[in-house]
Amino acid sequence: MEKKPYYLTTAIAYTSGKPHIGNTYEIVLADSIVRFKRYQGYDVRFQTGTDEHGQKIEIKAEEAGITPKEFVDGVAGQIKSIWDLMNTSYDRFIRTTDDYHEKQVQKIFKKLYEQGDIYKGYYEGMYCTPCESFFTPSQLVDGKCPDCGGDCQPAKEEAYFLKLSKYTDRLIEHINAHPEFIQPESRKNEMMNNFLLPGLQDLCVSRTSFQWGIPVDFDNKHVVYVWIDALSNYITGLGYDQDGNSGDLFEKYWPADLHLIGKDILRFHTIYWPIMLMALELPLPKQIFGHPWLLQSGGKMSKSKGNVIYADDLVELFGVDAVRYFVLHEMPFDNDGVITWELLVERMNSELANTLGNLVNRTISMSNKYFGGIVNNTGVKEPVDDELIGLALETPKKVERKMDELRIADALSEIFTLFKRCNKYIDETMPWVLAKEEEKKPRLETVLYNLAESISIGANLLKPFMPETGEKILAQLNGPERTLEGLSEFGAYPSGTKVTEKPEILFQRLDVKEVLEKAAKIQEAQAAGNGAVSEAAEDVIDIEPKAEITIDDFAKLQFQVGEVIACEEVPKSKKLLCSKVRIGSQVKQIVSGIKQYYTAEGMVGKKVMVLVNLKPVKLAGVLSEGMILCAKGEKGELSLVTPEKGAPAGAEIA
Repeated sequence: MEKKPYYLTTAIAYTSGKPHIGNTYEIVLADSIVRFKRYQGYDVRFQTGTDEHGQKIEIKAEEAGITPKEFVDGVAGQIKSIWDLMNTSYDRFIRTTDDYHEKQVQKIFKKLYEQGDIYKGYYEGMYCTPCESFFTPSQLVDGKCPDCGGDCQPAKEEAYFLKLSKYTDRLIEHINAHPEFIQPESRKNEMMNNFLLPGLQDLCVSRTSFQWGIPVDFDNKHVVYVWIDALSNYITGLGYDQDGNSGDLFEKYWPADLHLIGKDILRFHTIYWPIMLMALELPLPKQIFGHPWLLQSGGKMSKSKGNVIYADDLVELFGVDAVRYFVLHEMPFDNDGVITWELLVERMNSELANTLGNLVNRTISMSNKYFGGIVNNTGVKEPVDDELIGLALETPKKVERKMDELRIADALSEIFTLFKRCNKYIDETMPWVLAKEEEKKPRLETVLYNLAESISIGANLLKPFMPETGEKILAQLNGPERTLEGLSEFGAYPSGTKVTEKPEILFQRLDVKEVLEKAAKIQEAQAAGNGAVSEAAEDVIDIEPKAEITIDDFAKLQFQVGEVIACEEVPKSKKLLCSKVRIGSQVKQIVSGIKQYYTAEGMVGKKVMVLVNLKPVKLAGVLSEGMILCAKGEKGELSLVTPEKGAPAGAEIA
């Protein structure tokens, strides 16, 4: 049977700077949805990417002393590395500077102009550079931009306009006929009451006051303004061709099943984009979901406020799956969520380390202690089993219902409800008491089997949200990966399975004071304009000087920038990580004693300074072909030495 296609897109990230955890939340949310859709049996296409044109980028590039393309190349690479760090399974990372996209945008603009949906005029109003939006004086709030609260400047320029008013009634009819089109319901009401019903002004779709954009090919004084350029990525990324030669991907996956976006860009996706598609005579997306924001301390994150939290910093302290769990679990369906360092530690300790990690560890440890790791189902049931088994069988259905409603936090909570019920089952059955009487050993075996099977069901369901954790649990149980349909039966975990002898600690409990100290140093570094975290307790450190060397001595050493493309812990070592480091066209394996300060997951994507021509040596039985340079703090703590500016892997350090 052929799989049903499912196409999901995120908004494309604007390449003005490094995305914070609030921006990163969207890609993790999208990834959990598409992983679950694959689990349901869909043929999924998942697209994300970067929005790379505009006046703001032109200004930032000029300030940095580089070309706009060089600037966006660096930021796009940074965004992609964070998306990869968070273990997101996208199929296409599109960039609006891709040649194919730019050519199709020019074709789309020209078609709309030739058929009379775009016309030339003049725009006069208040312009917000960060938002790249014009506003009338009446739309300003206390004289400021209604979207970002920043200053607006008066501007007048020749521009092309898209006739929104021509399609307003048709769009209203579509929204009324398709109540699921805009979600949540509150977002639909906002668009209808605040924009569509009062009447739409035509939309400015070109600019002449800057050059960093896609040229209007029949009027090269103009560049295509952000919305036609950026929004078109959803079809150009599938191979849409305005000349009628669209590729197989477009024919298969369009219209999109879901555009997942932040609530702040809802207007552009639910009004401008559908009208563009109507003008192009293309089907509209099936659903647009405007997710809420992830706030810190009650407000939006911004560098000016000094309250920005980045995903890679969080991963450094908590690990990838813990961060994924937090951002998914803490975001309500249609209200903003809040992130604080204290709440992260509380969730880590209570839910991940205790509820989940301790459950898995106890179950496997008891199986090893009492039965040599063999899990048998002897069928010695008691009434107390029924509630656990009933919940284990109901949980997949509940999770599927919640996911179909895009209530991701609720779906994740259902899985943890099962894990909590497993912990209660241990308290009810008291395996340690059963183990004292030989005649009760068959009952004890059934108890441990029920736990292993329930945890196995939960771990299979957990994989879309916390992929590595779900895999680790199943690996420790030696349990099978099961389809969603396969979770409808209790007892599929094979009786007689042998669990791992030494269960891995899934999540370590953290000390809130230590985490807050590290967080303070992270924010101090950000405030100083330096992304690297200094672990030193004092501003300066004096060390014992070594003997002087000559320039010839120094010339023997070859230092280059490397990019960590993979990293794993060295078995049986408390200190060592083994990194695969790309240096130019080569990849070297380097073992470093930094495990106390960096996680294997957190190393991936980092640019590091490498001593390349160090003689290879084996450390803990693993070959090391170089040295990653670190700064050592007063107490011996290590911090990676990284290039201040984005340098390519292989760049010489002189």
